[in-house]
Amino acid sequence: MSVQIQYANTTHIAYAEAVCSLIEQAAKQRGTGIAKRDPEYIKTKMNNGNAVIALDGDTLAGFCYIEIWESKKYVANSGLIVHPDFRGQGLAKKIKAAAFELSKEKYPNSKLFGITTSLPVMKINSDLGYRPVTFSELTQDETFWKGCESCPNYDILQRNERKNCLCTGMLYDPEHPNNNPKKQRQKNISKFYRWVQLKKASFMSAVNNTKIFLS
Repeated sequence: MSVQIQYANTTHIAYAEAVCSLIEQAAKQRGTGIAKRDPEYIKTKMNNGNAVIALDGDTLAGFCYIEIWESKKYVANSGLIVHPDFRGQGLAKKIKAAAFELSKEKYPNSKLFGITTSLPVMKINSDLGYRPVTFSELTQDETFWKGCESCPNYDILQRNERKNCLCTGMLYDPEHPNNNPKKQRQKNISKFYRWVQLKKASFMSAVNNTKIFLS
């Protein structure tokens, strides 16, 4: 694999359409997570130097971008995506690490957060010092949560009054990073993920029963 990971800039805007297509395809495959993004939005991230791109020659291999909330109080690494042809090679972890470092360089005092349905992403975040948190510890900026409207599970977020959803919130606080040994962090994340899956299954069962009752 000859993939090069770079901080995106104006020279990469030609890849914006391809990035959006990858994000949309991944969302359809998972049936959860990743909100859709407009190419112009992705171009803005590139122009501002708030994105990481992975290229194999001229071929798009992966991408991730930075979002800033509440006057830089919070920063999110969002839209982490890897092209199917490049999966299974540890590329997502490398892209995420690059986005994490870029975020700390540009916004050293900000809390970094993310929401995800993916156990591998949760493990990557844990390795970087993130910890699972409730949604109340994340940004409360309405624009961020509005971005969830294109997610197929948005109605669940609404039903729960934005307290929880099928995604798990994770936070890196530069003043209080998760410094537990890696083995312990991985064990804790796996336990937490299993608990979340049980809660989700219970919730979805209740939703489906309600739909049957109302039909």
